[in-house]
Amino acid sequence: MRQFPSTAGVSFGPGPITPAVKLIILVNVGLFLVTMVAPTTVVTLLGLQPSAVVGQAKIWQLVTYLFVHSPTSIGHVLFNMLAVWMFGVELERRWGTPFFAKFYAVCGVGAALCTIVVSLLPFDATSSLYDTTTIGASGAVYGLLMAWALIFPHREILFMFIFPLKTRMFVLIVGAIAFLSALNASGGPVASIAHLGGLIAGWFYLQGPRGMILEIRRQIARRRMDRLRRRFNVHKGGRDYWNDNDRVH
Repeated sequence: MRQFPSTAGVSFGPGPITPAVKLIILVNVGLFLVTMVAPTTVVTLLGLQPSAVVGQAKIWQLVTYLFVHSPTSIGHVLFNMLAVWMFGVELERRWGTPFFAKFYAVCGVGAALCTIVVSLLPFDATSSLYDTTTIGASGAVYGLLMAWALIFPHREILFMFIFPLKTRMFVLIVGAIAFLSALNASGGPVASIAHLGGLIAGWFYLQGPRGMILEIRRQIARRRMDRLRRRFNVHKGGRDYWNDNDRVH
């Protein structure tokens, strides 16, 4: 009797690193080393400060803050880059480097704009954000998590490296944490407002017109692949090529 391989598998990593993810990690780590040497200069120049963006037109901070991390905590850059690698590699393979890089930038800039808008609200709880500097890639990372929840909702993630959770449940939990933290946020190096902004930006970008275009392209590619299989008499094996929901990350 011929035995076919199971459709279920376990993976504790996304595999070989992809170009955009590699560049993001290299730039973050390199700038982290520079920040350790001149923390005040780097954070002041490249960190996101709403008052500097609005009042002094330092527009570059909307992007550069994504690559700056706290020089006093190696865990800050370590966990962010671990998340970029774990969730970004497969998204880049699926989308291609140009779209992935654009999505990462949109989530990061969206998180920055969300922080600035909230800092301009006429409330005591949010006014302190106007002069607070935000740094870190967390806003873009939360966007990657949102993409995973939309594309791989049934995949399992080891929450706290112990408890297996479906991706969509995991994102709901971290989103709720970000929202509740944002309600009481008084600012800080890594603001909860930016986390929530990254989730929102990722959702709108994928669920809006661009998300529809992406799905159409995927369906076209799938149909082309099926036609090629029929043309060359190629049959699928035991593992479903399009089944992306049976792995653990």
